[in-house]
Amino acid sequence: MLEYIKGVISELTPAYAVIETGGIGYMATITVATYTDLSNMNGEVKLLLHEVIREDAHLLFGFSSARERELFRLLIGVSGVGPTTAVLILSGLTVPELEAVITSGDHSRLKNVKGIGVKTAQRIIVDLKDKIKPSAEALSIKTESDPAAAYGEVFEEALAAMLALGFPKPQSVKVLRRIFDADPAVKVDVAIKKALAMI
Repeated sequence: MLEYIKGVISELTPAYAVIETGGIGYMATITVATYTDLSNMNGEVKLLLHEVIREDAHLLFGFSSARERELFRLLIGVSGVGPTTAVLILSGLTVPELEAVITSGDHSRLKNVKGIGVKTAQRIIVDLKDKIKPSAEALSIKTESDPAAAYGEVFEEALAAMLALGFPKPQSVKVLRRIFDADPAVKVDVAIKKALAMI
């Protein structure tokens, strides 16, 4: 099993990287986070690898951090989650976000990833909840998809009012989160007025 590769980037896209070492170019499928990290590196780079050997293919998956590779390996251990789907999950969510989603049981955020249905999202959370020790950064993240669970009924009422006024949900959630982070005890009417002034 290949552990890592050190070399020079000869080709880099958001989907894969080709690392040249010893006159040979090795192509590895990567996540968006790894792509970003590699884009900021000059000279020799080190890419952690996970190797998948099939009858019809010999595949490499590359990661810039050990934690990302660890989560990838946990994900592909879940029934119904293959390497490609695991990469999509890790490209759609940062490592701390994924840890927060799993530990909080927020399966609705996972099912937004292409190829992930409700059952698979729930299975990922059930299978991995006890295997993941979230970082401090993950614990500080409040999941976007169920803000009411993080902020309570007042937030839910304010969000419903914003949606009724025709404002898009992502923008409304973002603005209301800022308001409730600054003043968790804010009343519904005050939150709505502040949100309208900020949008």
